[in-house]
Amino acid sequence: MSEPAAARTETASPPHHVVSGRVYLAVFAALCLLTAVSVIVTGYDFGPLNLLVALGVSVAKSTLVVLYFMHARYRPKLTGVVIAAALGVFVILVFLTMTDYVSRPWPLAPAR
Repeated sequence: MSEPAAARTETASPPHHVVSGRVYLAVFAALCLLTAVSVIVTGYDFGPLNLLVALGVSVAKSTLVVLYFMHARYRPKLTGVVIAAALGVFVILVFLTMTDYVSRPWPLAPAR
């Protein structure tokens, strides 16, 4: 005949974490604030730190998006490992690109 209800629920997917609307509004406000900061920062010259300031703001915004809108904060630890591995590969690729960029003779002479 049919299986008991308890046996059917054990094989079902785990319950999803429900995020309140307040959390989404707080993250939205933080993203708006960080966007305003990035616009305001473009008007100032931080010298050699311009890139670091811009990257800092963008990393903060992307972290909020990944944690809350992609629900990575409420997923199992394996999800964090996969995200960390992807970031590690990204860092390696940027490092390899920079080694190629730095090893070129500058300024590049036009071809004759």
